[in-house]
Amino acid sequence: MRKATRPIPASFFKRDPILCARELVGTKLVWGKCSGIVVETEAYLTLRDEACHTFTRPSARAFVERNPPGTVYIYLNYGMHWMLNVLVKGAARSGLILIRALEPREGLALMKVRRGIDDMHRLCSGPGKLAQALNITKRHHEMNLCADPGHCLVRGDDLCAPVHADPRIGISRARDFPWRFTLFNSPFLSRPPQLDGGASTTPPRGRARRSLSLH
Repeated sequence: MRKATRPIPASFFKRDPILCARELVGTKLVWGKCSGIVVETEAYLTLRDEACHTFTRPSARAFVERNPPGTVYIYLNYGMHWMLNVLVKGAARSGLILIRALEPREGLALMKVRRGIDDMHRLCSGPGKLAQALNITKRHHEMNLCADPGHCLVRGDDLCAPVHADPRIGISRARDFPWRFTLFNSPFLSRPPQLDGGASTTPPRGRARRSLSLH
């Protein structure tokens, strides 16, 4: 039986989006009977970021206005894949954080059935893949991740994840900002980091951590 979970509080999502995106790497995403360690995120700013939905979509701007930090923002990418994002607001600037990849931990059999594959490293190695593996759809739009222990983000067992920062991927505008954050040396990423020009950083959480499940 899974021990009781304590969702990351809303205060975590009231800080700068870039910092939040980096520090979400190494946390655990709990989604019903499944869970996984967040190994890849991307930050998008709600103002003056041409790659963010709020730049062109009034509905996205309205979402930011009416919802508290920690709320889920779901959209359908290219009419095919659902994308899981988390709202960050309350500091000088607001943003949406895309959860790009997970290291699967619980509910592996269920994830494999949903994805139709057995390769553990490919179950959640991309935002569309993890949404399919966890059965995330539009019905979860505007869910509060800070209020439901069955659908939430939880602080990981290992703190101070070694994190690599490099440019965001899969977008056509504002591509140079180094706001994609990946767990160093993780084999569960959607795409290997761009080592040239990127930066390996460690969030200031106070103590060292061991690496997670490598090959």
